[in-house]
Amino acid sequence: MQDNLPIRKIIHVDMDAFYASVAEMDDPTLKGKAIAVGGGGSRGVISAASYEARKFGVKSAMSGRLAIKLCPHLIFVKTNFDRYKEISKKVRAIFFDYTDLVEPLSLDEAYLDVTENKKGNPSASLIAKEIRARIFNEVGLTASAGISINKFVAKIASDFNKPNGQKTVYPEEVLDFLKVLDIRKFYGIGKVTAEKMYQKGVFTGLDLKSKSLEFLEENFGKSGKQYYYIVRGIHNSEVKPNRIRKSLAAERTFNENLSSEIFMLEKLEHIATEVSKRLNTSKVAGKTITLKIKYSDFTLQTRSKTLPYFISDKDIILETAKNLLYQEKMNNSVRLLGISLSNLNTEKKTKKVDKKSVSVQLKFGF
Repeated sequence: MQDNLPIRKIIHVDMDAFYASVAEMDDPTLKGKAIAVGGGGSRGVISAASYEARKFGVKSAMSGRLAIKLCPHLIFVKTNFDRYKEISKKVRAIFFDYTDLVEPLSLDEAYLDVTENKKGNPSASLIAKEIRARIFNEVGLTASAGISINKFVAKIASDFNKPNGQKTVYPEEVLDFLKVLDIRKFYGIGKVTAEKMYQKGVFTGLDLKSKSLEFLEENFGKSGKQYYYIVRGIHNSEVKPNRIRKSLAAERTFNENLSSEIFMLEKLEHIATEVSKRLNTSKVAGKTITLKIKYSDFTLQTRSKTLPYFISDKDIILETAKNLLYQEKMNNSVRLLGISLSNLNTEKKTKKVDKKSVSVQLKFGF
């Protein structure tokens, strides 16, 4: 790592099997059983799985049909996003007792910058332990945490002692920690990129570190520079309390494949209504409408149009989506349709950070 880089105290908190754990909390008879949230019916897709179900290979984004083959005694429960949001709000309230620098990634995980915190506690590890204890005692769920000098390392560390555990990677341990890590565990490196790295002889962090910046940029484009720095423990992204929403979407997977455009238009109207409702609830509007089409052979296609003005009106969204649907003839039946709005009218806000508070860090502070 570069000695002159600011070293922060970052905690990544990740709720354990959040959706499934909420279902178990609300229905104690499910406790300790293999359950899947969503995925019911012949065409359903799983949103989350309990740890008991994961032992059988059941995971999110898997079809319910495949999941039941892997785990015949799997129990399906319906999603309940209102309930998840309610619980998430309680968890975040606990975070804000310690710092205002909270960056939610989703309903069940967030980054916290506790370099300077409301408790005056110099130990990020002890703060994480206290937060996890409060989540358990006040909310009734368990959470895991990763603690380190930046968001990237903290995110990876939070997976190490799941469920209901935490791991601290101290400043002097970061390089050794990353060196032995399988490249698949690097946050942001997906399956396709990992396979490409394997083909180039990159299997671990040490292998990645041995590659020059030129090599990585040549083979991985703009991401190559990011890979070059993160494996050296350099990741300057600050915890951003006001993450700017970049898009808003809704989609539907159908029980039976649709081959008639008339039926597709009917579905698009429901989806457009939902998107408009979400836009108005969030008090945002967008210029770019994107139609997402997943065919029966699972190939995916998107079609977009950018308007000269911001819109949130259902009728305009629907009319644009219709035009995109008719834009090109479809030679296959459709299993999923979605509409998203991007290029939103949200203004980027930056929070001022006292550079002096993050430029010096005692090793004992973790």
